[in-house]
Amino acid sequence: MAKQMRKIRTGEVVSTTMDKTAIVELVWKIRHPIYRKQMRRVTKLYLHDPDQQCRIGDLVRIQETRPISKTKHWRLLEILQRKQIAEVQAIELEREITPMMTGEALAQTPMSASNSTSEQDIDDNSEIDTEEEASE
Repeated sequence: MAKQMRKIRTGEVVSTTMDKTAIVELVWKIRHPIYRKQMRRVTKLYLHDPDQQCRIGDLVRIQETRPISKTKHWRLLEILQRKQIAEVQAIELEREITPMMTGEALAQTPMSASNSTSEQDIDDNSEIDTEEEASE
């Protein structure tokens, strides 16, 4: 295949879990021949990324190439735009979630008046039940 005839596409990286491979998703719209409604079409292409510089969400330009493996027929030309991802540390989340998961937060909260009265009613009922059992 002549180098000037190779296809060049632009898409978004959706997966980078494989070694030296990224999956790029191309999305386009076509009109339905009968209903004349716009339909969304999606194609996933496997791309050779030897330096593993792609990240999820990046906008990349890729070029068709010779078959590199069974499914990889595209290579990375350039990264057009990086996805901005906020960095969140796991320690911050752990401090907020851990008391809720262990029940420590429930033990530290004061009981409401309605809960305390219902517990007293339960205790009174259990005393009555034990007296009846003793008299029998």
